[in-house]
Amino acid sequence: MLPFVKIFAAFFLMLVGIRCRLGLWLSVLAGGFSMAVLYGLPLDQWIVIAAKALVQEKFLFLIAIVGLILVLSDGLERSGQSKRLIDALSGYLTRPKIRLLFFPALIGLLPMPGGAVFSAPMVKAVSEDMPVSDVDRAVINYWFRHVWELAWPLYPGIILTVALADIPLSSFISKTWPGIVAMFFFGWFFLLRGVKSEADYATRQENDVSAVNGGFLYVLLQSIPLLIAIVGAVGLEVILAKFFPHIPFEWGVLAALLASAVSIMVQNRLGRSFLGQIVTKKSLWSMLLVIAAIFIFKDTMQAAGVVEAMAAASSEQFALLTSATLLPFLVGMVAGINVCFVGACFPLILGLLELMHVQEQMLAYLVLGTFCGFTGVMISPIHICFMLTCEYFHVDLLTTWRRLVLPCLGCLLVGVALFFLLLN
Repeated sequence: MLPFVKIFAAFFLMLVGIRCRLGLWLSVLAGGFSMAVLYGLPLDQWIVIAAKALVQEKFLFLIAIVGLILVLSDGLERSGQSKRLIDALSGYLTRPKIRLLFFPALIGLLPMPGGAVFSAPMVKAVSEDMPVSDVDRAVINYWFRHVWELAWPLYPGIILTVALADIPLSSFISKTWPGIVAMFFFGWFFLLRGVKSEADYATRQENDVSAVNGGFLYVLLQSIPLLIAIVGAVGLEVILAKFFPHIPFEWGVLAALLASAVSIMVQNRLGRSFLGQIVTKKSLWSMLLVIAAIFIFKDTMQAAGVVEAMAAASSEQFALLTSATLLPFLVGMVAGINVCFVGACFPLILGLLELMHVQEQMLAYLVLGTFCGFTGVMISPIHICFMLTCEYFHVDLLTTWRRLVLPCLGCLLVGVALFFLLLN
């Protein structure tokens, strides 16, 4: 149990730092350093690991993507375009709760790291006339941003899973699609059902008239930046995967976001001063430091052999079940990234299945591992989207985190039920 005690100790130290308002990025960095100490990594080696983490391709892509997301979200907010789009769509989305979940779910179709910060200003704008707390806004934005992730075929975690298992994409998502239904259901039941939605009726009527007067073309005009970002990123990702598989998919996301940023600046006549104001914003640098700390934490975990140590500790008994449940959950919770638990744990699952000559149970165990790992990612306090959402709405991280426990538990139970169904 020693490897598990060590990882929980590092995690606890990180949570204490957050609770004591040390700062998100410093708390995560402290957690990574404590993990290095507990697993015997020398200081000079940890410094090298940290430096390498900040120059790797994935980190640079993520920094660029989040930077462009902030340009877009700030441009939409400052120009009033997000408000115009929300007012126009509100005529078609007459129920306030539907309006609350619509924009995070829409942005969720775009497999974009840190994408919750894109939808956060929209959730804030659409709920201005509603008696909704900032904690409610934060959990709704965070949860519904991820409702598609268990079966949307463009998410890197899904792509990596089917590549490792060498199975058709359709075979896997045909088994995990109930996860999308579960995400919507538990999000509605635990996070939206109790939200008071008595937005004044006069405002809704006014929005209805605005939408009718503007019509569909007005909605289309106001949504051009979003359409460019979502359709462009998805389309370019598909094109790159099919015709240029050697080119990272992030280039497609970056190109779409850049085109979207240019679109909003041209559409609203935002000049260079706008870009200058964004670059000097404290919130931008705070978010970038959080991302840097997460990558250092992740690479420290890999260099220290945390996953291998946890696997060895559970190898004598229930190795397969442990590798499909506890390990993906812990790695997902510690790393806060889907690709991390897939890359770290699924080769172990596949190897054990082959060793035990039970390859026919592969889909069942992959589905179980996916749900367990995804639950760990969603419950992780260092999930990039969760941290950025809490940062945006200025809410207490632990108070907000507690709201996620029950819906995450519900999602996990659905995964366990699917596992037993597939086994039978």
